[in-house]
Amino acid sequence: MNFDFSDDAKALREQARRFLDERAGSKVARAQMTSDAPYDTMLWNAVVELGWTAARVPEALGGIGLGGDEACVLAEEIGRALAPVPFMATLLATEALLLAGTDAQKAKWLTGFAAGALIGCTGWGEGTALSPAAATAKVTGDRITGVKTPIADLNGADVAIISATGPDGVQLYLIDLTSPGVVRETEDTIDLVRRHGRLTLTNAPAEPLGTPQDYHDWLDRAAVLTAFEALGTAAAAMEMTVAYAKDRTAFGQKIGRYQGVKHKCADMYIKVELARAHALHGAWAMQANDGSGAAELRQAASAARVSSLDALSYCAEENVQLHGGIGFTWESDCQFYYRRNRAIVASLGSRNWWADRLVRALERRNAAAA
Repeated sequence: MNFDFSDDAKALREQARRFLDERAGSKVARAQMTSDAPYDTMLWNAVVELGWTAARVPEALGGIGLGGDEACVLAEEIGRALAPVPFMATLLATEALLLAGTDAQKAKWLTGFAAGALIGCTGWGEGTALSPAAATAKVTGDRITGVKTPIADLNGADVAIISATGPDGVQLYLIDLTSPGVVRETEDTIDLVRRHGRLTLTNAPAEPLGTPQDYHDWLDRAAVLTAFEALGTAAAAMEMTVAYAKDRTAFGQKIGRYQGVKHKCADMYIKVELARAHALHGAWAMQANDGSGAAELRQAASAARVSSLDALSYCAEENVQLHGGIGFTWESDCQFYYRRNRAIVASLGSRNWWADRLVRALERRNAAAA
């Protein structure tokens, strides 16, 4: 079985990497840190012109109708470039609408996403909560009350898709951010490039998006997409470390010649490639059966999430360590990967929650095969 991407997806990757190498990267990320804007508007407009926001939207709604492979490729390149644009937030909102939206909801929001006129975001967090399976935000009738935080790219968004407890359990709800009862505030987080917000809802209008089962199916798809984002960021941190090890001289030799450094670099490569294998399996499982997903999607998505977090955490932390004293300074770019690592770890439930989800999926598979 071949889990690799198609030639079209690989061509899209090359195009995306060339574009982001020219227009994004650490200099753009550093400029965004001191900006009051929620994201880099010029870069976002260019991303929209390239059709990336339309990639997953069906042609009937003004999109291009590409598959999940292309979305995964773009997520990886956005993560690699640390691009300060709400692409991942809108992509995850797009996946939720594609999976569980009604025809009216799709027509209203996906058309705007495809044209770049609207921006979406998603959120499950409630402060220090670690599990997406629970929510204190509560829906009564068609109104919702609660606080969701942190939500990436909230302040630049037009619609939020969040988890809340309704009559049937925890599921997704769609919130028009221009509605009464909606208050948005900036939330300070460790990631100074991707802005986060706090959403306070007081008897605000809420539309249900699918069912509790759809919510868990969306979590699996979001796990695959964010695994590719984490993979891109991890690979960039690894490449930065290796380049420094080849350039920095200490005691008359390049530091990459020392066993303690080369072994760390080798461990980075192993973790990144292991994460890539799991992410590719997740992408295949997400796209199987004409996009409805394979039976092992939950298992594949959970493994992709866990292995990508392991790779990103290791590469981001060792990048700082192997740069020595300079790695801890404000002037060093190491901080971007470390900060993004912490943000991605907190973006979709804790590593332990996903590890437990993987164990449960494997137990069900083994029980079915017995």
